[in-house]
Amino acid sequence: MIVRISGKLIERRQQSVLLEIGGLGYEVLVPDAVMQALDECVQPDGTLTLVTFHYLQSDPSRSVPVLIGFLHEIEREFFERFITVSGVGPRGALRALSLPIPAIARAIDGGDTALLRSLPGIGEQRAREIVAKLQGKLGKFGLMKEEIASARATPATGGDVREQALAVLEQLQYRRREAEVMVEQALARRPDVKNVEELLNEVYHQRQAEAVR
Repeated sequence: MIVRISGKLIERRQQSVLLEIGGLGYEVLVPDAVMQALDECVQPDGTLTLVTFHYLQSDPSRSVPVLIGFLHEIEREFFERFITVSGVGPRGALRALSLPIPAIARAIDGGDTALLRSLPGIGEQRAREIVAKLQGKLGKFGLMKEEIASARATPATGGDVREQALAVLEQLQYRRREAEVMVEQALARRPDVKNVEELLNEVYHQRQAEAVR
């Protein structure tokens, strides 16, 4: 499975890029939400590195390998969550992710089907299914800054839940002290959290509550 690709950016298309690697050209599909930040991640020599979701698109006569590219691991993780909704395949998710991922995550958590219906290919029924499947499970993605710095983030591994949560928040460009305060407050409210996802959901919901005060 291809999980990362790096090559010279030789062509940028409407929803894909063409990378040259060792004399070969590779087309990588890119969601609009990711494409908007692509230019700032191209190196001075024209090299672009993408983390990728790799799958086989099959029809009765052939199977075609497809790469979908992201600038950060956390974007790919959101994509993988999104396609767990029944009827939302990789191509559908590629088209639907036209707004910044944190905005979509917050809409799902808030049950904002109107915003979800504004995404290409997402109708009323599909919007409801997305909310039913993912609501309350996307706090980490709602915490993403609208603009993430170009350094690649890697998933937190090992350590206790607190340290994992701090690592994720730092990847999302929160300062260490700011992250520590948010995590400590969340743990004070929910000392019974079992994993990093629950802890980050608590951090997210607290920030949402503070925003409407």
